[in-house]
Amino acid sequence: MSDMKSAIREALARLELPDGGNLHSRDMIRALTVEGGNVRFVIEAPNPEIARHMEPLRKAAEAAVAQVQGVSSVSAVLTAEAKSPPPQLKMGGHPKPQEGVMKPAGVKTLLAIGSGKGGVGKSTVSSNLAVALARAGKKVGLLDADIHGPSQPRMFGLTDKPASPDGKTIIPLKAHGVTVMSIGSMLAEEKAVVWRGPMLMGALQQMLMQVEWGELDVLIVDLPPGTGDVQLSLCQKSEVAGAIVVSTPQDVALIDARKALDAFATLKTPVLGLIENMAVFVCPHCGGESHIFGHNGVSQEAEKLGVPLLAQLPIDLDTRLGGDGGTPIATGESDMAKAYGQLADRLIQGGIV
Repeated sequence: MSDMKSAIREALARLELPDGGNLHSRDMIRALTVEGGNVRFVIEAPNPEIARHMEPLRKAAEAAVAQVQGVSSVSAVLTAEAKSPPPQLKMGGHPKPQEGVMKPAGVKTLLAIGSGKGGVGKSTVSSNLAVALARAGKKVGLLDADIHGPSQPRMFGLTDKPASPDGKTIIPLKAHGVTVMSIGSMLAEEKAVVWRGPMLMGALQQMLMQVEWGELDVLIVDLPPGTGDVQLSLCQKSEVAGAIVVSTPQDVALIDARKALDAFATLKTPVLGLIENMAVFVCPHCGGESHIFGHNGVSQEAEKLGVPLLAQLPIDLDTRLGGDGGTPIATGESDMAKAYGQLADRLIQGGIV
């Protein structure tokens, strides 16, 4: 019997595999049994995908064994090693009880970017400021906390899903020198997040505390517009170094920007300054300037409140195209890239980052 098994193994060893080795040397033969002249064995492929292409090899193995002296029948079965599916990460849910503040251990500074209303370019400012700080040599993370309207995956050109080796730890994505985490990377782009406040808080806690951010000089938090649960939870439960408020010069936008400023004051979060976005439109054809959303509204508000005006940024077509295309304008050498570079330098020189 042992001689017949040896002869069978020798016959199987003569079947070379396309990627090198043979069935015997690659240890792919399982449950070899010989009863009289009847032979049965299993060929175990490394995974189901490879097994689907091994039917010709299975038939060849049966034919090779059938030639061994004393063998009257052969039955070979293909199988594949069953691997457990990776643990599934569940986002949202009520926040877990936690000791201490919600601040990742390796992050030096938490910087919030807020606005009173949507549509003023807060996420565009956040993405480009993050890139500009990274280009200045800082280790930068960006947390897209706008859970109902996440846009950072599109702005950074991120299409992969963050990995989770254990169903708890989240491995963030990286692009343009910035470590990025967004609920938008966990869902289909067209999928709506229909969550109440407690689930928002749970998601914020997960994205802050379960993500492997590593060592960062600054983690920029792109807040949702308004003064809701996310702002409240972040400022009350995290060590936010300060907030920057983005607004257009338009009176309607400034009304809501004042509310955002008041909210940060109520939550005892320092306002580091204001950014006037869409301050002016420069015609690419004639070079004429048009103040579509008003003129110097944010500048005047900053002066009245006694807070710095950090930047006045124009409406710019290339900035919009860069955001839609996944390459922030701050990655280049244009005048807009230089403007964001100056903004980053101002924060660095001021000791904020």
